[in-house]
Amino acid sequence: MTTIEVYRGPDGLLRGFRAQGHAGAGTVGRDIVCAAVSALTQTAVNALETVAGVQTHPTVDEDAGLLECVLPQGLDAQRARTADIVLRTVRQGLMDIQTSYPRHVRVLLKEWR
Repeated sequence: MTTIEVYRGPDGLLRGFRAQGHAGAGTVGRDIVCAAVSALTQTAVNALETVAGVQTHPTVDEDAGLLECVLPQGLDAQRARTADIVLRTVRQGLMDIQTSYPRHVRVLLKEWR
C-alpha cells in the first residue's frame, strides 16, 4: 500500500507531503496505481518549482517507494499561496485515486509541527 501524508500548517496552508510504499496493484513496472501516484507526486515537486517558484529539496528513495517534499521556511505570501494551490490540486488527485483503489492508496492529512 502507498500511504501519502499531506502536511498542513497552523495557518491552514499545505506545507508538503510524504508518499511511501508501493501500491501493489500490479506487477513491478506495470502497476498503474503506483504509476499514477508517482506521476502526481513528481508533478507536485516540479510544479512547486516552475509554477510557484519554490525550490524544494525532496527526499527520494526509489527502492522504498519514498518521495517527501516539504516547503522551505519563510516563503513570501504569494509563493506560499501558489504552493498551497499546487499541493491542494495534487492532494485532490491522490484522494481520487484513493477512492478508486482504497486497498492500495491511503491519503492522510497531518498537522505540520
